Amino acid sequence: MKTVVVYKSISGFTKKYAEWISEELRADLLRLEKINISILLKYDIIIYGGSLHAVGISGINIIKNNLDKLRDKNIIIFTTGASLPKESIVSEVKDSNFSVEEQKQMQFYYFRGGFDFNKLNLINKILMTLLKWKIKLKRHKTPDEKGMLAAYSKPMDFTKKKNIGGLLDYVRSLR
Repeated sequence: MKTVVVYKSISGFTKKYAEWISEELRADLLRLEKINISILLKYDIIIYGGSLHAVGISGINIIKNNLDKLRDKNIIIFTTGASLPKESIVSEVKDSNFSVEEQKQMQFYYFRGGFDFNKLNLINKILMTLLKWKIKLKRHKTPDEKGMLAAYSKPMDFTKKKNIGGLLDYVRSLR
């Protein structure tokens, strides 16, 4: 089955996972900015990876806006974020980005990525600075919030190739 890994990465963490997945599956690897729906229609298995911003998956509209055209495709979505992959976070991300019906058309994975403030564009730096001040002003901070504050001055990379194991197993079961 012809497989493609498409990704949108801002800080490089999603790109790293996309490259690992593509390499392991011997799949084509394409940046979101280089594709359109006609390219995706040539594939049987479409793996899309986007970084997480608040709970939104960057670039996901290429999939969401074309689900009717992709109905006969195997769609796998992965996202990367700085938080631990807790079930509550995964559920919130899925429910915030996809309806119950849309979720039935795809498999979803969350991988822990990292945070590097210096690699963000101006808009994301502004948004993340606002988040930083919001966290700083809180009287009681969670361990995740304390870790996030530390990451502003020292980039953190939590990517691990072993994290993609479940996704790889799923895709291999389709072939």
